Amino acid sequence: MSNSLLPPTSQHTIGPFFPRTFFQAGDNDLTRVAQEAEPTSRGEAILLRGRVLRAEAVPCLNQILEAWQADAAGRFNHPLDPERHLADPDFLGWGRAWTDAEGSYEFRTILPGGYAERGGRRAPHINLSVMGAGLMRRAQTIVFFPDFPAENAADPLLTLVPGAHRDKLVAVPEGMEAGVRVFRFDIRLQGEAVEETPFFED
Repeated sequence: MSNSLLPPTSQHTIGPFFPRTFFQAGDNDLTRVAQEAEPTSRGEAILLRGRVLRAEAVPCLNQILEAWQADAAGRFNHPLDPERHLADPDFLGWGRAWTDAEGSYEFRTILPGGYAERGGRRAPHINLSVMGAGLMRRAQTIVFFPDFPAENAADPLLTLVPGAHRDKLVAVPEGMEAGVRVFRFDIRLQGEAVEETPFFED
């Protein structure tokens, strides 16, 4: 018998589904290394919020979202980053949120910095993955920001997306809340090609 993995069928979607007790207060706050810690003082704090929807704009309840990103200077507190020693020690850079009955989620974080990698210069961005009922594997996408049009135009991953769909990966400014800029990024898991969010393979 072959040891190769078979693709999941429609009966093998992501699960089990997590109860609310799985989450802790502050899980969606990337600005702190621990719930009781002070938030980082580096960079601009922002709120990233949106809705997760399926076909016909039906909200997706209890979807789990995970976000990870560079700090304000474009560094990661990770062994693979050669500038790890310069990374912001007060910035966690990873968080988890979940959707309510309206499909809504929210992260508190900082506006990320760009950085260089072998494929080219990366524009400031936040990596997002979604998992939950109806998905056979994680859906992975990237959030870019309208503050950086030149960087976005040269980003090696964003340029892989057909031009007509690139705007779907750019967060939309939604004013201020308690002195913090708010960005909206809605995720359409299913629908017509003109509506669906572009997703990336591992």
